[in-house]
Amino acid sequence: MPRLFTGIEIPAEISERLALLRGGIPGARWIDKENYHLTLRFIGDVDYSIANDVAEALGRVDRYPLTLTIDGIGSLGTRKPHSIVARVQPTRPLLELQAEQERLMQRLGLPAEQRKFSPHITLARIRGANGRDLADYLYLRGGLVSRPFEVTRFVLFSARDSIGGGPYIAEEAYPLMRQAPANDGGFDGRAASA
Repeated sequence: MPRLFTGIEIPAEISERLALLRGGIPGARWIDKENYHLTLRFIGDVDYSIANDVAEALGRVDRYPLTLTIDGIGSLGTRKPHSIVARVQPTRPLLELQAEQERLMQRLGLPAEQRKFSPHITLARIRGANGRDLADYLYLRGGLVSRPFEVTRFVLFSARDSIGGGPYIAEEAYPLMRQAPANDGGFDGRAASA
């Protein structure tokens, strides 16, 4: 029974930069840079029939490529932080891509995602971290901002049984390839020169 989720891969140069943030929090389990991703929709453990239906349904997604930017480092978990993450700006195209996948999964009979979508890249899992260590870490590294990077596909990943953090296998990739309307020589809003 595969454990599936959809996500966006992170370019190598961005992953390299994020990997430089490792360390500084005793007991943190840092994610390998090869496993950095932005989860769009966690699907969970499903049988192979549902997995095939998911793979087929995702092939119907028809979206433009999009641009993402990391806009800081933070933590998840209000009272007890459990993860250190790179926050990703929640652009409209990203939110629409995630919402479309959520609708597709619900049409297949999968339960709705209970958590609000908060785009991020998990860098480490932390359990029982000292609040002062975490605050110092975020103070020193929290202002990281990446250059914008283009996303031209999303991926259906499977995860091996583990305690989280990979390894992940890209089962299927889906291009974001809808083209912007071309100028067909018609009215373009500019006055003709005389």
